[in-house]
Amino acid sequence: MADTQTAKIAPCLWFDGRAREAAGFYVGLFPNSRVVNDFDLAAGAAIVEFELNGQRFSAVDGGPGVEYTMAVSFVINCESQEEVDHYWHALSDGGETQMCGWVKDRFGLSWQVVPAAAIEELTRDPAKAPAVMDAMMQMQRIDIAALEEAYRNA
Repeated sequence: MADTQTAKIAPCLWFDGRAREAAGFYVGLFPNSRVVNDFDLAAGAAIVEFELNGQRFSAVDGGPGVEYTMAVSFVINCESQEEVDHYWHALSDGGETQMCGWVKDRFGLSWQVVPAAAIEELTRDPAKAPAVMDAMMQMQRIDIAALEEAYRNA
């Protein structure tokens, strides 16, 4: 049975024969997530509609030749170092880590794993923001304690 609730705007992600695999990975990673619909297309391809913590996505087996860039990424707002570490390690497994909390996952999709504390330290006192930003620019996985220390020492 089709889900009648659809978002006005929802990202559609292009995969080369891995739409179901990608949707399953993301649904398994994020809480309150589910596959909404799974459609077979010609030649074994699929379109999978899924939700990640309430945000609707589609994954389509669109064929080869299309790759993601960092020009589009998804931000994961984290409340704790434990949450940062969870997403960082899961998304970088089979992918690649990048600077300032960015991760490219095994499917080539870019994510920003950002603790709320990083935003707080960057916006609380404009005079201290450069020291916090400098500390963050030295990191791949964001370390909340190191950002707090940079703030205190600025």
